[in-house]
Amino acid sequence: MIKLNSFSKLISIVYIFFYLISSTFAICEDNFKKIFQNIETELNQRNFAALEKYFDENEKIQFKNKFFKLIREFPDAKWEVIESKSINPNQHKLNMKLFGSKNLNGKTYKLESTFNFTLSLDNGLIKQSNIQNNLTTIRSDDNQIDIKISIPDKVLTGSKYYIDVILNQPLEEIIIAGGIKEYQEEKLLNQSIPLKPLATGGIFKVTRAPLVPGLQTWTGIIAHPSGLVSFTKTVNIVND
Repeated sequence: MIKLNSFSKLISIVYIFFYLISSTFAICEDNFKKIFQNIETELNQRNFAALEKYFDENEKIQFKNKFFKLIREFPDAKWEVIESKSINPNQHKLNMKLFGSKNLNGKTYKLESTFNFTLSLDNGLIKQSNIQNNLTTIRSDDNQIDIKISIPDKVLTGSKYYIDVILNQPLEEIIIAGGIKEYQEEKLLNQSIPLKPLATGGIFKVTRAPLVPGLQTWTGIIAHPSGLVSFTKTVNIVND
């Protein structure tokens, strides 16, 4: 059983970027895209004074705390807006990537995250946001192990679904261990993930979705001689 300790500190930043992007939106799609190009630049230049104007007062404090915590943990973090779409004049969706790295105890941990980010606005300021289809990995192994994380983006309430974390290369005589459990943000620093030898070539689990719509989040660790791989995946729980 591996206590997360300092490594859990890295995992816990998975949600830090949730409130880091917003804007006053034009109805014109071209203007909308230009605005988010500016936001991306301001994020990557650490221009907090320019960024905070996009939030209402309640969100601004949370944004400031989360923004500075992230860049402390991953000083070279970079955001990239892959695609932006207007759902309606007050709701917008971004497909995004986040990259970063951190040195810890002589190891370099690399962060990579892809996610869909939906914003709801009130008077041109961010009021509510939602993250979907999030897959985040933090690795110290220089990507030496080829891992496929197969967890669905969306499932029905109460339904069974499969969680597969597949090692795509033969294990041979190398001992690799791994484990996965449901993510509970408020208990993260006190929880541990039981690790078992992955003789079958991965982690294979059948679980059941909650009965209430929302997000279910899974976090896991793969440990091998070259380093550690942490992953976090969100699953959108829907009624239909």
